Amino acid sequence: MKAAVLHAAGDVRIEERPDAPAPEPGEVRLRVTRAGLCGTDASEYAAGPIMTPLKSRHPGSGALGPVVLGHEFIGVVESTGPGSDRFTIGDRVAAGAGVWCGGCDWCRRGQTNLCRSYWTYGLSADGALTRQVTVPEVMLHPIAPHVSDDNAALAQPLAVGLHALDRSRVRPGDVVVVHGAGAIGSFIIAGLQAARAGAIVAVDIDDGRLETAARLGADVTVNASSGDPLQVVRDLTGSALADVTIEASGVRDGLSLVQRLTRRGGTILLVGLPKGAVSFAAADLILREIDVMTTVAHVCDRNLPAALDLLARRDLASLLVERVVPLDRIVEDALIPMAEGAARGKLLVDTQAGPS
Repeated sequence: MKAAVLHAAGDVRIEERPDAPAPEPGEVRLRVTRAGLCGTDASEYAAGPIMTPLKSRHPGSGALGPVVLGHEFIGVVESTGPGSDRFTIGDRVAAGAGVWCGGCDWCRRGQTNLCRSYWTYGLSADGALTRQVTVPEVMLHPIAPHVSDDNAALAQPLAVGLHALDRSRVRPGDVVVVHGAGAIGSFIIAGLQAARAGAIVAVDIDDGRLETAARLGADVTVNASSGDPLQVVRDLTGSALADVTIEASGVRDGLSLVQRLTRRGGTILLVGLPKGAVSFAAADLILREIDVMTTVAHVCDRNLPAALDLLARRDLASLLVERVVPLDRIVEDALIPMAEGAARGKLLVDTQAGPS
């Protein structure tokens, strides 16, 4: 079967791979119907290996060598392992992609995203940019019948956004600033709208992203290249500033920027990954008793069902998906535009399109 395989930076090949293996107990084989691409995939293509085990064996998955990408995926159950009764053939399911052991200290505390041996399909081992994949059934959750494939394919990244909101401790009525309205920022804004935040302020330097943020639920948008986010937040809150600020851009001065927008006793959540060291005013954080939180990945059993529930109530694909490309065209029509910053929205892959 065809697969999109990462060999090195700038080298993704569409090549033949063996069919997915028959599922063992606790596993399910899926016919992949949609796979999403994110900035991580584009980074692996443009500058990898960063997370993919192309040069040394991954300690969790044991994989080494060229890797089939694809960690955001949905599919239809084709077969189940012996004794498995959670799903039946023909069920549509969304995958969390992450694999956790279930027995370490973090897993026992419900922090499965921090599992001692955590690894991810499509990054740490072969993923779903192919026609079939065999995965643990525990990472799968059912898709409501009326939800389109394009919308359901957003479940995994939306789950990451919802986990971020869990970590932020945002409450109904809170004034929240999201700095960075790109991919993850968009999913966070959608989650905030569903959580009934009091006012959502989206800050970016791209008017197109800000327009999408407004359609997703941002009450106020600020282009930081021409406006003053601090003045906008002061005007909105009567100088009290924001209850929660979320840094989702990954720019090096992001923390110091959102710190200035956060009220006494407020919370800063760091989502975006800066490429270098960052600086911030520690004394100000201490004296104003501001909490700084971080977030990574998602807790599959909690956040993926919540994401699917939100998608059953709202069609986010109509706002976020730019196009669906066939697997054969993934490099030219998706990875290169993403790496060059030319993609304006979410790109999905139809892994079943085209000849076998």
